[in-house]
Amino acid sequence: PNCVGNMNMYTGLDTTFIKGMPAKGGIGFLSQSGALCGGIVDHIVNLGIGFSHFISLGNEVDVNETNIIEYLGKDEHTRVIAAYVEAIRDGRKFLEVCRQVTRKKPIVILKAGCTDAGAVAVSSHTGSLAGSYEAYHAAFQQGGLIEVQTIKQLLNVSMALDFQLLPKGKKVALITNAGGPAALVSDGIAMAGLEMAKFERNTQIKLRKKLNPAAQVTNPVDMLGGANPIDYHHALENVLEDKNVDSVVSILVPQALVNPVGVAKAIVEEAKKTAKPVLSFFMGSVSVREARRVLHDNKVPMLDFPVDIGPMLGAMWQYAEYISSEKGNFVDLKGIHREKANDILNEWKNQESIGEAGTRSILQAYGIPIVQGGFAEKEEEAVKLAAKVGFPVALKVVSRDILHKSDAGGIRLNLRSSKDVKQGFQEIMHVCAERQPNAQIEGVLVEKMMHNGQEVIIGMKHDPNFGPLMMFGMGGVYVELMKDVAFRIAPITRKGACQMIEQTHVGKLLSGYRGSVPADKGAIVECILRLSQIALDFPQIAEIEINPLLALREGNGALALDCRIILNR
Repeated sequence: PNCVGNMNMYTGLDTTFIKGMPAKGGIGFLSQSGALCGGIVDHIVNLGIGFSHFISLGNEVDVNETNIIEYLGKDEHTRVIAAYVEAIRDGRKFLEVCRQVTRKKPIVILKAGCTDAGAVAVSSHTGSLAGSYEAYHAAFQQGGLIEVQTIKQLLNVSMALDFQLLPKGKKVALITNAGGPAALVSDGIAMAGLEMAKFERNTQIKLRKKLNPAAQVTNPVDMLGGANPIDYHHALENVLEDKNVDSVVSILVPQALVNPVGVAKAIVEEAKKTAKPVLSFFMGSVSVREARRVLHDNKVPMLDFPVDIGPMLGAMWQYAEYISSEKGNFVDLKGIHREKANDILNEWKNQESIGEAGTRSILQAYGIPIVQGGFAEKEEEAVKLAAKVGFPVALKVVSRDILHKSDAGGIRLNLRSSKDVKQGFQEIMHVCAERQPNAQIEGVLVEKMMHNGQEVIIGMKHDPNFGPLMMFGMGGVYVELMKDVAFRIAPITRKGACQMIEQTHVGKLLSGYRGSVPADKGAIVECILRLSQIALDFPQIAEIEINPLLALREGNGALALDCRIILNR
């Protein structure tokens, strides 16, 4: 119900009331919005972009997007799957199917409702940063999908993947008759993570032989406004032969003395001789309609605005990298004591949260290293424990009624003597009682102060569609301000955990930024994997967080300095 029907361009079946029918091609399109189907058909019906299927899903009472992706993944006429989605019901099944399909053919996806404007405030840093869109974005990354931001990008990227072979590298060459549009395309290429190719000297010599003496023969190759089809032939032939070039974009701004159709035919002729992707950008509308038909009939994508080239080429390179990469294996972790962690969770089952004192024991049961310390009920016990741990120490209030210790005044740092510990203990008891008079205070944690290392955060929020959503990012008190974070859905491969770190700015700091000592990224990866296993084993945990996790210098491991658990209510 509530769909506009379906089209199959190869059988001719049309059960819709959409006006027009696309040409045959390799794009299988599915949409949760029927109106979007009609608008897209009307937009592309005369553009020479071909489709295998147009499938409207409506209310998805029985058949959903995951079923259709699985079907199109096996369809002989579909080379690319394009999808518009608003919500995915069974996120884990969706991810499982997409992982299988994207190894055979690309999936380009546009997700509506990305702003999380109605998100409810939650209790941990992880929870506040991990909205529903972050789960979708993580799923798209892990499933190998190509996420786009607009309908225009959805069509452009799908067309390019249908028409062209994938690039073998990220070095792009531009051939143009106008400097300004080429400069704008160059900007887009850089923003997409690609590079402008540097030509071999011999390529420049060959270009110079036949082009206008005033032409520029570096990259971009600017042949000036009067460039004709013969110039495009010559430039394309030589640039495509350059081993430093992985893909080429031909640019034309229509001039009174230049025939766009003739240029289009020249591009087509050279594109047929190469295994490298050839794209075109003809800036205009009225003057380039026939040229577009020539290009699209011969599987050369043509765009008419410079801003669109970068995302198209970037998506092609993204998918090329994905299918050439190893899948990664899920890790069988050793030294896990699930029963012990389960016993601790049962002790807290009637609570809304578990503070650091209880969470430390759960982390230890899963082999996550924690900072040296222990619990002290009374002042004298705190003094003795501090002497045993070694000064300086930190004191942290322990109370089932206090989740945010710093807000309650329940933390004292850098205590360097027994006298400091006594005073700190007394201050915590007094201030916490004053700020939260109804809180039952059990005592304090006494922990060794650690200074030399990089603070990061790892955490998990349970997403209703996708399950445990893991987070990594810059730790400490500024995590929500900086929002330097990356997400993945559990279970995570070791490679996936490494990619989480590499996606963030703090990941660069961990690698030894500007001469600093590299941190132990391997130990962080191990902690992420073990925390994700806790999340998978205990669905009653709504959120879990280690903030900060202190990454010590390379080879010395990592230590959880503070942690908490939020339980499902």
